[in-house]
Amino acid sequence: FFTFWGLRALKKKVRTGKSLLGRLFGLFYGGDINRASPSKMSFGGIGRWMFRKMMNAKNVPTLAELRQTAIDLGVKLYGCQMSMEVMEIPKEKMIDEVAQCVGVTTFIEQAQQADVTLFV
Repeated sequence: FFTFWGLRALKKKVRTGKSLLGRLFGLFYGGDINRASPSKMSFGGIGRWMFRKMMNAKNVPTLAELRQTAIDLGVKLYGCQMSMEVMEIPKEKMIDEVAQCVGVTTFIEQAQQADVTLFV
């Protein structure tokens, strides 16, 4: 279940937003999983480069590769509908593998049936 900043892992590489604030948010938040930054350690993009370099040196798969592995293993990916509405990210801007965009209540109901659940 991906919410707020975690939604970047499910977004296509496109800008989003209809309102002025939504478009501004899409401009600064734009991009896909490859533009994800390591939280507060971004340092204007240098942190992302350093993190990728460190992961590569340790033979750790990229975030995109990890996501693809999850998809290949049949993991169901859910986007948080409320977060998507607030951030003005329409469903069609998400990758095709997103099973559904659901609210928290629906996700909790589905998660009760699951063996493993991750909240991103």
